Amino acid sequence: MKMKNIFSVVLLFMPLLLWAQAKKPTLMVIPADTWCSVNGYMTTFDDQGKKNNIPDYEQAIQTNMDLYNVVTKIGELMSEQGFPLKDLSQTVKSLKQSAAEDEMTTSRTGGSTLAESPLDRLLNRAKADILIEVAWKVNTTGPKRSITYTLRGLDAYTNKQVAAAQGTGAPSFSAELPILLEEAVIEKMDGFVSQLQSHFDDLLTNGREVNIDIRVFDNGSGLSLEEEYDGEELTDIIDNWMAENTVNHRYNLSDATDNMMHFEQVRIPLYRTNGRPMDTRQFVGELRKFLSDAPYSITSKVLTKGLGRANLILGEK
Repeated sequence: MKMKNIFSVVLLFMPLLLWAQAKKPTLMVIPADTWCSVNGYMTTFDDQGKKNNIPDYEQAIQTNMDLYNVVTKIGELMSEQGFPLKDLSQTVKSLKQSAAEDEMTTSRTGGSTLAESPLDRLLNRAKADILIEVAWKVNTTGPKRSITYTLRGLDAYTNKQVAAAQGTGAPSFSAELPILLEEAVIEKMDGFVSQLQSHFDDLLTNGREVNIDIRVFDNGSGLSLEEEYDGEELTDIIDNWMAENTVNHRYNLSDATDNMMHFEQVRIPLYRTNGRPMDTRQFVGELRKFLSDAPYSITSKVLTKGLGRANLILGEK
């Protein structure tokens, strides 16, 4: 009887255990910035008057067959490890086909802006958890060739490095770049994959790290973060909401005035209650809905820049 009860408990928790084991981060393989710069695949982005050079993934993936083959091979190796993939080529095509988005997002009435670069838009479209950045160089010694490579796993929301692998493969008579890459990478693949999974497990436990800004439009409405509702200032109301809705109450209110609040290291849930992925915009959207209800009835607008940063603008839609 006792063994039967133990067996029943195991069966009860088996689906949960399988679900936990099955959860893996979604990846997208991209060329490293250094590779794009060396090979002439950079473009200039005007970020509110400031010129920034960023990789031109569209030009690179469409014109460089070596890059296409390398990205495909790394994607194949990661897929064999069970990781869901977002394809760079298809994401670029999808973004181009829906080019209704402007380079600058502007509020309808107040003219407030938040620049979003082409890279930000690409990441927003792909919504990958981790970017796999790849760079390589082919070495030639007589009839033999080898490849020196670098792989970096970057958290797509924070751009922080979460995994790395590098090395040089053994010389080979093979002329095929994907084969050279596979032979070089395969030795360190297990360690690289382990680092990726470890980071994702941390996200599952402690939440995804993002930054959130609260702003008040100066539109003559008189709205202020010092406004009181039932004797409590709006700043404290928003701060309490953050404490209740972040994972393990983890966030940092690094600055606050009567018209702005800056939250750093905000840990948001990886998934919503319905099991679908949660991103920064959706999380801040929940705060927007909270503030739109009585007794606050505050009109607001969510603006995003990339995956890991969002502004909630109070007083205007």
